[in-house]
Amino acid sequence: MSRLVLQLLMIVLLSKIEVVIMTALKLHMNNNLYVRDPQDTELGRKILEVSIEMIDELGFEKFTFRKLAARIESAEPSIYRYFENKHRLLVYLIAWYWNWLEYRIDFSTQNITEPGEKLKIAIELLAQRKPKDPLFASIDEAALYRIVIAESDKTYLTKQVDDDNKEGLFLGFKSLCKKIAGYVQLINPKYEFPHTLVSTLMQMAHQQLFFSDHLPSLTEIGKTSENKYEMNKRFLTDMVFKTIDASE
Repeated sequence: MSRLVLQLLMIVLLSKIEVVIMTALKLHMNNNLYVRDPQDTELGRKILEVSIEMIDELGFEKFTFRKLAARIESAEPSIYRYFENKHRLLVYLIAWYWNWLEYRIDFSTQNITEPGEKLKIAIELLAQRKPKDPLFASIDEAALYRIVIAESDKTYLTKQVDDDNKEGLFLGFKSLCKKIAGYVQLINPKYEFPHTLVSTLMQMAHQQLFFSDHLPSLTEIGKTSENKYEMNKRFLTDMVFKTIDASE
């Protein structure tokens, strides 16, 4: 049995995904993120695939549904059958990323009991360059990761953030934060700020890479010959574990 099939069989045991076809998976997404789940149709999957390509290429501000419709050779109203606006599409893509990352952490830690090792794995997966995942054919995770680095703050730095939160649009981020904070609490039950630390960690993992590429005077990441992703992982691991230890 191939490694891919073995991986697939293990993954379907996790609650956040279901088998769609023999070698493709579908992440469970909050119903409020979409009008119709794009994962369920060929057109919807094309919308996801090409929107990631275009936002990565153009930036979110210059991306429009009109341009997307032209690229996929479809009518613009057909896109609105899946998403009410481009902001909701961006929120969906970022939520998909957090759900995907949680599944990867679950898979990578399933046979590990020591919380310190689980935390190190979670930090590594947060910090590392993201490869294309063959189990999700419509998503270019490498391009989506670049979008998360550049655009994810725009999903919640809005006037309607409280309403969006009530609709559960940020549950993917919250779920992963809760999971990793649980590792911190197991390592040091006396530490006072596990969720504060982990939500900062999750944002910092992307911000330091953004600073490295665009505002390099704000960070040391990327200023040596060391791979910037490995350097980012070292920094994040050092910060988290020293903070937890210092609280004892």
